[in-house]
Amino acid sequence: MEAPAAPHNPAETELIVHSTEQMRDLGRRLAKLLRAGDLVMLSGELGAGKTTLARGLGEGLGVRGAVTSPTFVIARVHPSLGDGPPLVHVDAYRLGGGLDEMEDLDLDVSLPESVVVVEWGEGRVEELTEDRLHVTIHRAVGDTTDEVRHVTLTGVGERWTAVDLGWLSA
Repeated sequence: MEAPAAPHNPAETELIVHSTEQMRDLGRRLAKLLRAGDLVMLSGELGAGKTTLARGLGEGLGVRGAVTSPTFVIARVHPSLGDGPPLVHVDAYRLGGGLDEMEDLDLDVSLPESVVVVEWGEGRVEELTEDRLHVTIHRAVGDTTDEVRHVTLTGVGERWTAVDLGWLSA
């Protein structure tokens, strides 16, 4: 992974990921920063690597079960195999509305004791908490085999003001 030259806000960092394994590794390393009550929003085109990153988060958090795309079940809960928080993995792609439609998932109940990761959550789950981590993944679109992904991590809220995300590029 590579980081751009100019460092800036410690609660924001940009990375370049060159492979699926590097994306998974980014998830494993990011998991070390996460704790119960954290909301992580994953955004990006289809095939950008959102679920691959979530799989790495699950590995890093040490949760039970394979983290796979929850597209058709909307949400999956992965209990911790140790003393860490469970992972709630949500795919909001099929949901058309905002937080009102998400209420049936009871994410507000799960959030305090879990790490909640929402794919396609932008514009849908921001009202759950003032503190959240946005992860945006950009990839080349069209007919390409390019594996390069540009990842931007942005911490929002007091929880993330003192977190230096820049070490993830090491």
